[in-house]
Amino acid sequence: MKKKTVLSLLLSLLAAASLLVPLALPALAAGEDQLQLESSYPPELAGTQISVYNWGEYMSDGSEGSLNVIRAFEDATGCHVNYKTFDNNESLYAILAGGGSNYDVIIPSDYMIQRLIAEGRLQKLDQSKIPNAKYIMDDYRRLYFDPEDAYSIPYTIGMVGLLYNKTMVSETPDSWAALWDPQYAGNILQFNNPRDAFGVAQYLLGQDVNATDEATWQAAAEKLKEQKPLLQRNVMDEIYNLMENGEAALAPYYAGDLILMQENNSDLDMVYPKEGTNFFYDSLCIPTGAKNVAGAEAFINFLLEPEVALANAEFVMYATPHTAVRANPDYSLKDNPFLYPQELPKIQYFQNLPPETLKLIDALWTEVLQSGKETGSGPSFAIVPLLIGLAVAVAVIVLAAVIVTLAKKKRRAAR
Repeated sequence: MKKKTVLSLLLSLLAAASLLVPLALPALAAGEDQLQLESSYPPELAGTQISVYNWGEYMSDGSEGSLNVIRAFEDATGCHVNYKTFDNNESLYAILAGGGSNYDVIIPSDYMIQRLIAEGRLQKLDQSKIPNAKYIMDDYRRLYFDPEDAYSIPYTIGMVGLLYNKTMVSETPDSWAALWDPQYAGNILQFNNPRDAFGVAQYLLGQDVNATDEATWQAAAEKLKEQKPLLQRNVMDEIYNLMENGEAALAPYYAGDLILMQENNSDLDMVYPKEGTNFFYDSLCIPTGAKNVAGAEAFINFLLEPEVALANAEFVMYATPHTAVRANPDYSLKDNPFLYPQELPKIQYFQNLPPETLKLIDALWTEVLQSGKETGSGPSFAIVPLLIGLAVAVAVIVLAAVIVTLAKKKRRAAR
């Protein structure tokens, strides 16, 4: 999810207050009545529910004329979807390992899938219940993290690039070293998750991102500590506001997100640095402990329906492993050079690491976060409580107005 700053939230709520009537009326999912499905779905799903845990902004949601995938699935099957989002693989793992929530469908990345399989946290898929898996390209079958295609089906693929603002950077960067350039101090962003952040330092240092010796990780940690005083902050979804609003000059991030950001700021561009980068796979999985396996299989199969997969590929803007989407002349991103470069840069794949290495990374990451001093930006901490208070007050007013509006009108109850 694109996480808004407190100030952005306040402005959004103020805007909402002037649009109470439209907000009170339910919107129909775009294109649902024209959606052509290749599979039939069991009538037994009606009245059941599934819980889905996905990355933010990672499924077409009906905004700006897009298909509302969740609602389309509910209409097609009668199965209700409880949908929540996470912002990195480690957050997903913490929830699963902590046993705090039972999800039916999750979408982790390659190395995390490897770890979840090794720890018995994923269950095997019944491929007979997911016939649309036939649309996955051969190049994305039997991958290193799931060599028998037993536990996962690829959803999106992509690489990490170096994002930059052409008006704030003196020349086109070609190296990850730009993120350590003192002339951009206070305008540099870095990942707020250990594997990707360490990866950036490791590409620059020429290291193997899957090394298990302590010296390699110590060297990468020292490189990140060296960078820390130059950083504005460590980010995940916050990157959208900061880069789109011209509040930062440089950041490593996933290529698909650049395309989305460019729509709001044409000054943004991206390169794949000469030292290399990470190629990743995000895949559909069913965790052990899933309460509605039949519903989960149906949902995964639904996401692989050609028209649904096309809607998601256009909305998410990541590269797709889906043959029907790639062959579709209406697919607007099929020739995008960031998603489908004619020549791949030097790439590395993240793999699961031994428990002792993971423990070392966690310890070093804590050291990195606590080192140096970020310059920060945006509203000062002194006024954040005030902004939060104002936002809450406006939200209460909006809610009260909506309730009054609903009381005066007869309308179909929202699902």
